[in-house]
Amino acid sequence: MELHEKKLQFLEEMANKIRRDLIGALIEAKSGHSAGPLGMADIFAAMYFHVLNHRPSQPNWPDRDRLILSNGHICPVQYAAMANAGYFPVEEFKSTLRKLDSRFQGHPHRGSLPGLETTSGPLGSGISQAIGMALAARLNGGKYRVYCLTSDGEHQEGNTWEAIMFAGKQKSKLNNLTVIMDRNNIQIDGFTEEVMPLESLREKYESFNWHVIEVNGHDIQEFVSAVNEAKAIYEKPTVIIAHTVPGKGVSFMENNYLWHGNPPGKGPENLVPKERQGAEALKELRTLQGQIKSEHE
Repeated sequence: MELHEKKLQFLEEMANKIRRDLIGALIEAKSGHSAGPLGMADIFAAMYFHVLNHRPSQPNWPDRDRLILSNGHICPVQYAAMANAGYFPVEEFKSTLRKLDSRFQGHPHRGSLPGLETTSGPLGSGISQAIGMALAARLNGGKYRVYCLTSDGEHQEGNTWEAIMFAGKQKSKLNNLTVIMDRNNIQIDGFTEEVMPLESLREKYESFNWHVIEVNGHDIQEFVSAVNEAKAIYEKPTVIIAHTVPGKGVSFMENNYLWHGNPPGKGPENLVPKERQGAEALKELRTLQGQIKSEHE
């Protein structure tokens, strides 16, 4: 599971391609979320191209690992990762996101696309769904693991903490469950610690009998090591708190909560005029691709 240099370079380049593809899709759609998807591209590249035991040609393979996207509004990053992994055509995603009768809806719909485990949109349900799948694996003797991607803002909701409490007390020891939190500190109305403070997240999870790991969500090697550590924990579920930069890779979007729900062309104009936002974003990401290659030479 550890990464050699060529595999790490491949994953970093794939993360950048995922960013370019999702930005292209958002430009075409003229709607959708930018900040969260860009911030989670490194983790989704690691999941679909290294961590998950899955078969894109057999999306219903019984022994596949399950990936639950609880914060469904960041689905452009999942669509882009899955498309590049071979679940469906990249160009279909880029040209039909959020369009009438498209398979690529604004929030994931399980019946629309192969490989989607759940329908999500209303926040706060994903961890509960993941717990159900992890318990089912225990009851049925399944060897697969369950991963739940969730936002930090969802942790302002009571049903999230009910699920966390439930998972931590299970005698069946849900060590096949790993929650990955996108700790980007923003939500649609502002910064999480101003809207509804969340800290200390580590102490809260630990008090409910979870194993907690904190990582830089843009360091793929560090993230993969955390996943390996989670697999070695026997007596409890694990949460990986991944600290990320919303809008990562596009300088004028980074750490600005106003890009939470806006695509290029509809975001704030304090740094780049709306008519240039799409082109500038893609230009920065193409430049980043060259930087990744030079760093590994």
